[in-house]
Amino acid sequence: MARDTVKNVPPAEETSNKDKQKAKEENEAKTDGEKKDEFEELSEEDLQLKNELEMLVERLKEGDVNLHRPALESLRTLIRTSTSSMTSVPKPLKFLRPHYVTVTDVYENWLPGDNKLFLADILSVLAMTYDEGKRDSLKYRLQGSREDPGSWGHEYVRHLSTEIGQEYVYRTEKELSTDDLMALALEIVPFFLKHNAEADAVDLLLELEAIDQLPQYVDKDTYARVCLYMVSCVNLLVPPDDILFLRTAHQIYRQHDKYTEAVSLAIRLGDHDLIKEDFEAAGHIDALLQKQIAFQLGRQQIDIPEIEDEKLKEILSNSHLTKHFIALAKELDVLEPKTPEDIYKSHLENIRSGFTSGNVDSARQNLASTFVNAFVNAGFTNDKLISIEDGTTWIYKNKDNGMLSAAASIGMIMLWDVDLGLSHVDKYLYSPEDHIQAGALLAIGLINTGVRNENDPAFALLSEHIEKPKAMMRISAIVGLGMAYSGSHREDVLELLSPFISDTTLSMEIASLAALSLGLVFVGSCHGDISSTILQTMMERDESQLKESWGRFMGLGLALLYLGKQDAAEATLETLKVIEHPIGKQVRVLVEICSYAGTGNVLKVQGMLHVCNDHLDKEKEDDLHQAFAVLGVALIAMGEDIGAEMALRSFNHLMHYGEPVIRRAVPLALGLLCASNPLLNVLETLSKYSHDNDADVAINAIFAMGLVGAGTNNARLAQMLRQLASYYHKEPNCLFMVRISQGLLHMGKGTISINPYHSDRQLMSPVGIAGLLATLVAFTDTKTFILGRYHWFLYYLVTAMYPRFLITLDENLNSLPVTVRVGQAVDVVGQAGRPKTITGFQTHSTPVLLAHSERAELATEEYISLSHVLEGFVLKNQNNFINHCKF
Repeated sequence: MARDTVKNVPPAEETSNKDKQKAKEENEAKTDGEKKDEFEELSEEDLQLKNELEMLVERLKEGDVNLHRPALESLRTLIRTSTSSMTSVPKPLKFLRPHYVTVTDVYENWLPGDNKLFLADILSVLAMTYDEGKRDSLKYRLQGSREDPGSWGHEYVRHLSTEIGQEYVYRTEKELSTDDLMALALEIVPFFLKHNAEADAVDLLLELEAIDQLPQYVDKDTYARVCLYMVSCVNLLVPPDDILFLRTAHQIYRQHDKYTEAVSLAIRLGDHDLIKEDFEAAGHIDALLQKQIAFQLGRQQIDIPEIEDEKLKEILSNSHLTKHFIALAKELDVLEPKTPEDIYKSHLENIRSGFTSGNVDSARQNLASTFVNAFVNAGFTNDKLISIEDGTTWIYKNKDNGMLSAAASIGMIMLWDVDLGLSHVDKYLYSPEDHIQAGALLAIGLINTGVRNENDPAFALLSEHIEKPKAMMRISAIVGLGMAYSGSHREDVLELLSPFISDTTLSMEIASLAALSLGLVFVGSCHGDISSTILQTMMERDESQLKESWGRFMGLGLALLYLGKQDAAEATLETLKVIEHPIGKQVRVLVEICSYAGTGNVLKVQGMLHVCNDHLDKEKEDDLHQAFAVLGVALIAMGEDIGAEMALRSFNHLMHYGEPVIRRAVPLALGLLCASNPLLNVLETLSKYSHDNDADVAINAIFAMGLVGAGTNNARLAQMLRQLASYYHKEPNCLFMVRISQGLLHMGKGTISINPYHSDRQLMSPVGIAGLLATLVAFTDTKTFILGRYHWFLYYLVTAMYPRFLITLDENLNSLPVTVRVGQAVDVVGQAGRPKTITGFQTHSTPVLLAHSERAELATEEYISLSHVLEGFVLKNQNNFINHCKF
């Protein structure tokens, strides 16, 4: 019966015998014809082996049972002791191949017993070289003596595992039992793990849908390689296998007390209970390890409110960030504030006197300088324009909404330093000028972004102004709350902002920004009440209101709730189909791209490209959803290197053949895909687009150049932007954007990154993605927002801003200089031995800056790192063993 189940189509017995007879005759004829040639080719030793093997086969055919056992023993010894190269078949298997059918006949005719089981084992090995597709190796293995499969060698075990996978698929389709396959697979897995074939072990269990069986076979020598392979596979797997892989790897790390690795996987899973469990378990082992995990959670802005330890609270709230950032600035000697002119280097721009950029549009240039000053001096708590005694002078050099952005820039300069920042902003809160007062409210939100303060000043100050009759004040307070509490999931913020969405008497502007703020606060939470409120409002609003440009932000607020949650957005997507207005289609695309952000899901990328295929007539139907689909390609592919590379090629095609709306979105998508990662080919492409005939494409390309180089001080890009400043010196809008990009390039004087991926590019910051998306969606209608009255949308980038440093700390959380090697990260998944994880390294003493594709490792064994990734804040313990050896 077992024999019949293995075959795809069980043939009738007569046909089988005829086939065997025919094959036997063919083999004999062939053997007779080729014998002469073979005798000439074979060496004496090989000829002797061939004759011996043929003699043993003849013995098996004889009726004397006493001869069978010694013949089988000899065959086993000859097969096992044979050696072969990587490309050739072992000689015994090669010489026995013509006799395979004969031996199978012998097997069929023998009576059950030990000898028959023994012969089944040998046939299982011989079947490797004969007639692929029938899975005979597996068939005879299951009928054999169940001896350890590893005793026949690695190649046999690999062949067997391949056939197990194929047989499992066949049996599951036919709904047959697979218990014997599972038992055999669980014999093979330990062999693979022992022989450096971790990938084969994982793949076999994946094929048998039994990956949860793996932890019991993994030991202290194999767990690191197994988990590295499993985690690197996650982006290539379909749900639910990806979640299962992460949970299994998490379980293995926990078994081996590797808590920082386990927590990073719990963060990827988005399982708050698991994070809390790991955090508490680490505390029972080592208080210092718990602090290290608190730094990890602080970077991801995950709060654990039940904690009472003041030190841990401080770490989780990121309140130490400003102190260490200023210390880093001192160490790198960049504490001295820079003026916009230091960044522009106008004397290097090739413009004739009389045609200087300053003469074109002085208010616009002052506004540009405001943003440049804010981005360049971000987090340093001092500058030469705003935070000085006479800061109001500069604010009054701007017009109307320019004054709002200028006042708000104080928040960017005082970023993360709540106490000092609020004392600077305070005087502007009582300004007679409404724009300045509104700017001060926005500044409060900016200062509190990414840090938590026990006194909660942002909520207290902003909630006061949220009911003010003036729309400008309301908007600033709403946006400020969204920034200050991004990712915090605060219910009191929901109670405060929810009425602004549902009240249809309010303008679309206020309702949409309230929705966006709640999207930022509850990012990735799948909050049912907020999503139903936003959907209800969309259905109730007039068509004329939904047509406004603000509608897209209401959709983005809804989409952010499902960031990275994949299938959880299905119900919302179905509900959106009910909305007949074009906004329904736009929001559907937004929700879909956000729910699959960073997953690398190929089918979703194809779906987005399919949306871009349609050539729509803008007069008759809305085409904005196509711009969001282009951004979606980048957003989905950005978590995975191969997908990102493919996306770059797709953008090239879209740029050639796409409609104007698509062409305008491509540079923005490139900026999102390579944020703070200035790849040369991307810079060249954007440089080409920055001279496009379509002004919107050019403006978006210039901004994208700023995103790609953000915080890197890339000299090549700086040169490109100076050339663009010369080229566009008569175009105020383009020149404004060039200046913004120059500010982004030198963000934090080259110490701050806006790339949402961190911890060796394994974790995605949801609030980082949310801030980038809010800014990019504003750029889908540049004239209304960025070049109009709402240039403060650029400040949404603040949620993605974080220093790109490595700071090592001792047990008292004081800076501890340690020697590290910094070099280009190398992918070592599946490589044999202990390969180097970085290449082209330089040795530095911490604190150091790390670029997007760089990795650091300890240069000496004097200290032990408590974190598996040297990035951000890393706690160090003295290596007592090494220090003991010294003495």
